[in-house]
Amino acid sequence: MTSTATSAATAAPLKIGVIIGSVRTGRFADKVARWFLSQIGGRDDMEVHVIDLSEPALVEELKLTLDAHEPQPGALTLAQRIAGLDGFVVITPEYNHGYPASLKLAIDYVYSEWRAKPVGFVSYGGMVGGQRAVEQLRQVFAELHAVTLRDTVSFHMAWEKFDEQGRPDDADGVAKAATVLLDQLAWWGLTLREGRAARPYDG
Repeated sequence: MTSTATSAATAAPLKIGVIIGSVRTGRFADKVARWFLSQIGGRDDMEVHVIDLSEPALVEELKLTLDAHEPQPGALTLAQRIAGLDGFVVITPEYNHGYPASLKLAIDYVYSEWRAKPVGFVSYGGMVGGQRAVEQLRQVFAELHAVTLRDTVSFHMAWEKFDEQGRPDDADGVAKAATVLLDQLAWWGLTLREGRAARPYDG
């Protein structure tokens, strides 16, 4: 076993935030998120932390930012949650060739806490499976000094791709895509965590 492999095998699990970007009532994101969490939940090299932007506490916090107010004292803010994580997977729909306003607000509300951390994407939508939203998000995260992963998981015509139990039609194909994404996330997450520890990133 190489030294890199040995390091990976003995390292503490990466703390990965799974960010659910849609806040719409009746959103399709719940089906996609449940499926993805079942994929990442089976890994022993990752500790999953769900950040659902529809959580009442997060909705209230982000609403306060629009009014130029501060979160309630003692509350664990979104920035604090992001700061404690090693990497992220963003689950996003595509709305009118873009990503949700709720996701943009949440990303912009946090700043240095994103730096030198990997970000992967699971997208869904119509004919292009949310990829236009992902391409826009790559530009946003690049500005924040985050590293976006090349490979994604996308669901084209998503509402036709899941059965009533929330299982994707092409279960094997999308599971393989998720494995590729998560393997890349593990490599980048470990590499950047070690890099931040050895040489704090100041941008």
